[in-house]
Amino acid sequence: MNPIERLPLRAKIFIALAAVYLIWGSTYLAIRFAIETIPPFLMGGARFAAAGTLLYGAARLAGAKRPNRIHWGATTVIGGLLISGGNGAVVWAEQRVPSGLASLLVATVPVWMVLLDWARRDGRRPSGWVMTGLGLGFAGLALLVGPEGLSGDGRIDPVGAAVLLSGSIAWAVGSLYSLRAPLPDSRLLATAMEMLTGGGLMFLAGLLTGEGTGFQLSAISMRSAVSFVYLIIFGSLVGFTAYIWLLNTTTPARASTYAYVNPVVAVFLGWLLAGEPLTVRTVLAAAVIISAVAVITTDRTCQNAEAGE
Repeated sequence: MNPIERLPLRAKIFIALAAVYLIWGSTYLAIRFAIETIPPFLMGGARFAAAGTLLYGAARLAGAKRPNRIHWGATTVIGGLLISGGNGAVVWAEQRVPSGLASLLVATVPVWMVLLDWARRDGRRPSGWVMTGLGLGFAGLALLVGPEGLSGDGRIDPVGAAVLLSGSIAWAVGSLYSLRAPLPDSRLLATAMEMLTGGGLMFLAGLLTGEGTGFQLSAISMRSAVSFVYLIIFGSLVGFTAYIWLLNTTTPARASTYAYVNPVVAVFLGWLLAGEPLTVRTVLAAAVIISAVAVITTDRTCQNAEAGE
């Protein structure tokens, strides 16, 4: 028995939460470093394909049943929306948007989930508490991407912001679909399949957009290579495993608290390690957006994992 297994349950939950907070919060900066010398879609696709292969093997060795065609179809849709659409937007947009600001825009996923759930047939009308969160969320977005005069600290790149918001909506759609999709009984296996299919689609997007033209492995810097390995091992394998364990051990509401901790970690690391500007505008927008996510998340007790990570 390893030392962690001998710890009390409360200590294990604390360790798992800390892992999700710190690791997923750091992936935004790791992505920025990785795409310095690796084309973004090829990097993201290879990352998730590698992590998905390892996770698939681990799930099958743990006793998960072989998936059928229906399972593969559902996970392809989810992987296309979450991995290729959501994370693909992040890896592309971080060429134009600082990693900390990217994390703040991705943090709006719960806002889109509430609106999309409300818009569907027989959708659930948000409570007054959630409507307050929605208002805060859009106020934070307006402060972050709105006209310069709102705060005097300059604007975020509009194209990068639009791509990130589109990716966040894709992640929200995929998250809502996954709640009703025909998935394998093993949550670990389903996650692996989503990584494999989404990573494959992202890698294909890189080839179709010409990222492979002229790209050579010898051009990859040490910092990009280390960041790429970090994203596979920690961002995908350790982070997702810890999150899945939390979903099966504690309440979904507690597990979903990553949504308003990760942006704080990402903004701080971007400022500390990459020299990204930490302006008054960014701090105010971060406070408003994170407050909105906290309000929505504490009211809704069934949230899925975030795009980013």
